[in-house]
Amino acid sequence: MAEKQIKTIGVLTSGGDAPGMNAAIRAVVRRGLSSGLNVKGIYKGYNGLLNEEIVDMTARDVSDTIERGGTILYTARCAEFRTPEGQQRGAEICRKHGIDGLVVIGGDGSFAGAQKLANLGINTIGVPGTIDLDIACTEYTIGFDTAVNTAMEAIDKVRDTSTSHERCSIIEVMGRNAGYLAMWCGIANGAEDVLIPEKYDYDEQKLINNIIASRKAGKKHHIIVNAEGIGHSEAMARRIEAATGIETRATILGHMQRGGNPTCKDRVYASMMGALAVDLLVQGKSCRVVGYRHGEFMDFDINEALAMQKDVSPYMWEVCNSLSHNYKK
Repeated sequence: MAEKQIKTIGVLTSGGDAPGMNAAIRAVVRRGLSSGLNVKGIYKGYNGLLNEEIVDMTARDVSDTIERGGTILYTARCAEFRTPEGQQRGAEICRKHGIDGLVVIGGDGSFAGAQKLANLGINTIGVPGTIDLDIACTEYTIGFDTAVNTAMEAIDKVRDTSTSHERCSIIEVMGRNAGYLAMWCGIANGAEDVLIPEKYDYDEQKLINNIIASRKAGKKHHIIVNAEGIGHSEAMARRIEAATGIETRATILGHMQRGGNPTCKDRVYASMMGALAVDLLVQGKSCRVVGYRHGEFMDFDINEALAMQKDVSPYMWEVCNSLSHNYKK
């Protein structure tokens, strides 16, 4: 493959948007241009690829974008690209537009698409962009830091009004089937209970007993951080209020966690990952995922990355629980 020199690369964002994606796009464009490559932006993910929504990108096109949330290339789901026919057509369109290498910024679903393109001869590098932090090969994903800070600040505000009304508050955070956002907020916000899919035993009576014990100990509020993977926060709030007699409200933070100006960490780490993705393509590499482990940016085989399993840190979860239930002392 060293014989075939990369001349033109493409970049797209796929799946859910995440703060910091624009920093990664900017890095891909500018690192690519500084490496002597042509760079093409593909709008609306794989859907835009199949519809040939492809444009040439200059350094000016990504000026003043690093501070913006969302993605300037937009994103969309694409059922057609999950089919062998759609994947084959995507590879042919890449070749038609002279795209020798492709940077895909997204989550594990996006990487599965990148894997298929790599198998069809398109040099492809994945960059992890998801607020869920659920990609096993990496300790960091673009957007998580901003999302968890957004959720933390919102929960702080809910706590204020919850205390004023002496309520129990259930705050539901995003994360799909992963509990990282909830667990981090549980620690950062000093929540009384944290519910995550990886550890929740669905023993609601135990949760009710915790709330009653907390109130007897003199606490004026009770904050429950509930992960999206468990959900049903409003119904849970009604059951808790009926069982305890304590006014209980549910707040679902929703998509506000995906928006807003990315934090410094999300801007810098996304920039590093985008630059590394270009460097890997220049080296003739394909079917790789950029990641961050033990203080270093590195890359992994995409097949191995997709096969990895990720679970929450047992120690972090144990600490989260020990800090939460202080009313037992």
